[in-house]
Amino acid sequence: MDTDRPESALRGAGLKVTRGRIAVLDALDQLPHADADSVFRALQPTLPGTSIQNVHNVLGDLTSAGLLRRIEPAGSAARYERRTGDNHHHVVCSSCGAVADVDCVVGHAPCLHPSDAAGFLVDTAEVTFWGLCPSCQ
Repeated sequence: MDTDRPESALRGAGLKVTRGRIAVLDALDQLPHADADSVFRALQPTLPGTSIQNVHNVLGDLTSAGLLRRIEPAGSAARYERRTGDNHHHVVCSSCGAVADVDCVVGHAPCLHPSDAAGFLVDTAEVTFWGLCPSCQ
């Protein structure tokens, strides 16, 4: 099954295929690491009647279903991406806020282990690197 296609991905996750869900997945293919407002603006030409609340609802549903990953860089609105199911991290520009993917050197999760997990069973480590993107250097 082709899970890269929005319809297949939605069905595979047990979600109903709707125009809004397909449009959000398509928008995030074009705008990885977009926040809800950016997704909302991207949908206006194809779904002019949609609301920002509907976009938030769809983003939440798709994230809960594992079709999107939500990241929350400090000082930034939540951002969403379609790249899920692997162990990658992010680099964020401390000037303009641009975000890019960084593959994990270790490969498997978790790539870091705390010195004291306080009884937690750690299965994921989320790493955010900060610096200046090429445009801001």
